[in-house]
Amino acid sequence: MSDPNVRVRIAPSPTGYLHVGTARAALFNYLFARHTGGEFLVRIEDTDKKRSKEEFIQPIIDGLKWLGLDWDNDLIYQSQRENFYAKQLEKFVKTDYAYYCFCSREELDARRKKAIAEKGDTRYDRTCLALSDDEVKARIAAGEKPVVRIKIPDGDVVYDDFLAGQLTRSSNDIEDFIVARSDGSVTYNFAVVVDDHDMGITHVIRGNDHITNTFKQVVLYQAMGYDLPVFCHVPLILRPDKSKVSKRKGDKAIGDYRDDGILPEAMFNYLALLGWSPKTDRELYSPAELVEMFDINNLNSANTVFDMDKLLSFNKSYIQEMSDHDLAALAAPILVEADLTTKYWLETRWEYLRQVVDLLKPRIKSIAELAVQGGYFFKFDGEYEEKAAAKHFTPESAELLEELTSRFEQLTSFTEETTDAALTELAESHDLKKAKIIHPTRLAVSGISKGPGLYEMLVVLGQPVVVERMKQAVEFIKRKAK
Repeated sequence: MSDPNVRVRIAPSPTGYLHVGTARAALFNYLFARHTGGEFLVRIEDTDKKRSKEEFIQPIIDGLKWLGLDWDNDLIYQSQRENFYAKQLEKFVKTDYAYYCFCSREELDARRKKAIAEKGDTRYDRTCLALSDDEVKARIAAGEKPVVRIKIPDGDVVYDDFLAGQLTRSSNDIEDFIVARSDGSVTYNFAVVVDDHDMGITHVIRGNDHITNTFKQVVLYQAMGYDLPVFCHVPLILRPDKSKVSKRKGDKAIGDYRDDGILPEAMFNYLALLGWSPKTDRELYSPAELVEMFDINNLNSANTVFDMDKLLSFNKSYIQEMSDHDLAALAAPILVEADLTTKYWLETRWEYLRQVVDLLKPRIKSIAELAVQGGYFFKFDGEYEEKAAAKHFTPESAELLEELTSRFEQLTSFTEETTDAALTELAESHDLKKAKIIHPTRLAVSGISKGPGLYEMLVVLGQPVVVERMKQAVEFIKRKAK
């Protein structure tokens, strides 16, 4: 499908960081725009001055860029469009849908409490709807600052949703909501409608938690004489407990996944398949492939669960395809952040880092795991896994380690073959299975009981480091035995 007239947008609110739900909505909009040859726009909805925070804006922008969701035209900030909203509000108050409301917050709260106590209707009771034009002008002239409400017309509010079909709600279930505050600033629903119209948005693709808002917005579209865009409310992303993924619940921001070592290509691929199907047997696709094959008709209407294990599986697949150099470049800042090394040290030992990455790559599901599984390649504090030490660090193993250390020291070539031969000869000389020496040796040089192949690990660490750590382990075992 090619339609250059398509214009879609993502409109994050800087009341928190960019979480996976908003990121997935952005991704669907992006895929639809790029597939059709249309435009993908980004609007920062920061009209809520009390809750919007400047420090959230850049992480949102960075998150979109990290995912590769490049947008068309300049970013739009609602906070910079106050004059535009004021002009649109002037038009709205002249319609039959608008009226001024002078009811104070205290009055509204009192009425609501009374309605609740009497099990009555808690919606605004339209007290101010009956005010005459003269009364309104007089009260404004006297210094009162009213809000502006919209009068919901009688009957049903109806709109067609791309996924859900025709949706209907009785006007009796929609309150005459506020479209402009007493200070003249407009509220969310009003700003969204006039912005989407002004930006020429043809399709509004967003989470189905916006369905209720859409009924209100449809009335505003009608009041302003605007044509409706195509609404497409996509399924929510749920947590494993089936509750909605939400920044208010502390769910991870996109930036957190980046910091945890998730690759943007893996996240892009995984999010695309949460609520959309390519109708093939494959799971792994490049961003370009997803753009090419994206069909909005293949969106699913059922909510979907965010599966971290599945994301890690995707991530592992992408990691295996990376070059050691590129993976090392991504691993470096994570290792520095973990206080395992310094940027200068890595820059002067890049080949060593590349070798470590090559050794650990088959074992990791995220780049951050390089720091967890391979920290001993950069920093070793002489601490050992407690259970492993209790099992493998015995007086007998101390003697074996001491003898193997001597054999390692005498090697003129420290390779996988020579270290294997030295350990094999030692085992045979004591009529032991090699595992009796392999396990304490691994623990001695790494501090942990699991890892990559022992001989590959020894060679990467290097002869001087291996010998020093083995001597250190022997001393540890002897001290413990006293």
